Amino acid sequence: MDRFADMQMVVSVVEAGSISAAAERLNLAKSAVSRRLAELEARLGVSLIHRTTRRLNLTDSGRAYYTRCVAILADLEEAEAAVSQAHGALKGTLKVALPLAFGLLHLAPLIQAFMTRHPDVRFELDFNDRQIDLMQEGFDLAIRIATLDDSSLIARRLAPIRHVVCASPAYLARHGTPHAASDLAQHACLAYSNVRDPGLWSFHGPGGESGQVRVPVRLAASSGEFLMRAAIAGEGLVLLPSFYVHEALRAGQLLPLLADHVWPELAAYAVYPPTRHLSSRVRAFIDFLAERLAGDPYWDRMD
Repeated sequence: MDRFADMQMVVSVVEAGSISAAAERLNLAKSAVSRRLAELEARLGVSLIHRTTRRLNLTDSGRAYYTRCVAILADLEEAEAAVSQAHGALKGTLKVALPLAFGLLHLAPLIQAFMTRHPDVRFELDFNDRQIDLMQEGFDLAIRIATLDDSSLIARRLAPIRHVVCASPAYLARHGTPHAASDLAQHACLAYSNVRDPGLWSFHGPGGESGQVRVPVRLAASSGEFLMRAAIAGEGLVLLPSFYVHEALRAGQLLPLLADHVWPELAAYAVYPPTRHLSSRVRAFIDFLAERLAGDPYWDRMD
């Protein structure tokens, strides 16, 4: 009887979402995983997982067992890592989900710097803007740009994500410069489509008052990079996070508009499930990101 192997099996089944996927992870036959799970349930005298043709659902007992298994296996991994670190560097794999553009533009160099500092740490990176289910897909953590005021995830704030309205000098020369938020309704606008209402732009005015303006959307796209390039080409005004456009602003390819207004502000967070015990390498990576991104982000500085 290998209780640690049983724990690993249950964790794999839950995080993979199916017995067949867990069997592939564990390099076992599906029938072997099913048999071992049934034997474990018989030994414990409880049902851990409800099996249907479409999905698996944890019972209350199964959820409690899974949570304890995650903690015990993490403690074991931590103990082994502590012994290894007494004689060397961090080791192991970090599986991280990252937003595509922010990850490529601003996190990739930091990940490379972390790998240089800790050469025995391996990364599995998913650059994707989809909402990852961290527990089901087996991620150690994710970097998310969002508002997380009410979240089941544990989060550490890394950096503010501010937005800016801007346009090319050529566009402004042809169509004039807006001097109030209401003026935006008279301009061709380029909008990010992965939001509930791309044509409704929210702001806080110079006096702190909140407001919204309905803009005519000439072009909507799910790629901020594409929208930025369209704005540089003079196709219209664009509202984008400053981490996209900071270089174009410094180069004068785009000019900021209505700078006395505050446009939507989100934040970049490192998030992980409450059931996920932080290993030393996960904690070190989050600390590293927080240290490198501390203070006013470099993409918001115009010096």
